[in-house]
Amino acid sequence: MTAATPAPTVPRNILSIQSWVAYGHVGNAAAVFPLQRLGFEVWAVNTVQFSNHTGYGAWTGSVFPPELVAELLDGIEARGALPGCDAVLSGYMGSEGTVAAVADAVRRVRAANPAALYCCDPVMGDVGRGVFVRPELPDLIAAQALPAADIVTPNQFELELLTGHAVHTLDDALAAAHVLRGRLNPGGPRVVVVTSLIREDAPEGGIETLAVTGDGAWLCRTPLIPLDPPRNGTGDTIAALFLGQVLRGASPAQALSLAMSALYALLDVTHRAGTREIQLVAAQNEFVQPTQVFPAEQVQGGVA
Repeated sequence: MTAATPAPTVPRNILSIQSWVAYGHVGNAAAVFPLQRLGFEVWAVNTVQFSNHTGYGAWTGSVFPPELVAELLDGIEARGALPGCDAVLSGYMGSEGTVAAVADAVRRVRAANPAALYCCDPVMGDVGRGVFVRPELPDLIAAQALPAADIVTPNQFELELLTGHAVHTLDDALAAAHVLRGRLNPGGPRVVVVTSLIREDAPEGGIETLAVTGDGAWLCRTPLIPLDPPRNGTGDTIAALFLGQVLRGASPAQALSLAMSALYALLDVTHRAGTREIQLVAAQNEFVQPTQVFPAEQVQGGVA
């Protein structure tokens, strides 16, 4: 008598509301595949569909009306699926209506599953480029999206913009991150992940990401790969990787280490390939188990 074949494990589900490009990898085109390789079902809701990312200076395609987000969520809800949504991930929000639509999507998901996490990547700008979204969006994201977020993943420029605190040193970054933590969902873990951290008191030749929680803060440092211009989509990818590792049960420190290690491998593959677009498919095994793991060093203890 043969043993019964065990039922397959049903993957957990993530609703990802971001932009989409047909060529290359930014927005959902950078986040969905890594999450799938980590074992998640991803319900992708696209806010735009462009031929390529706007960093090329020219593109074709359309921005979708914000009402489409609510309409698609209506359809998902009609399938009875929202109680099975474990997290919401959002990235670039191109308009006031999209910010409101994302905030409403989080509300609707949490009404069906109060345990669902919301990870907000507050895409607004970057060092060198400044603010590249509509001028009203930073305030709207701060007022509508961040108060619902459990995890927020600003880059250093966005951290400074959201808090009004200049970041030059590690202490500056920690102080600003705690200011931002105070504005997140009071019922959640309130995790701030600061990407692309460049500080005056850091050793040369590296790039860092900082994760700040109520239980402590951790810094993960990897070698700086000389990519010029910097590759688009890396922020979208690391937000997805960090959220995915947290949902898999990793602590913030473990999630930071695994996400940064996978991102380093992705950029190394991209650099060696000499391509303008990040090489998600070529580096896919690194998302599941990075070849080289960079540790996360604790730099601050727990706070009240």
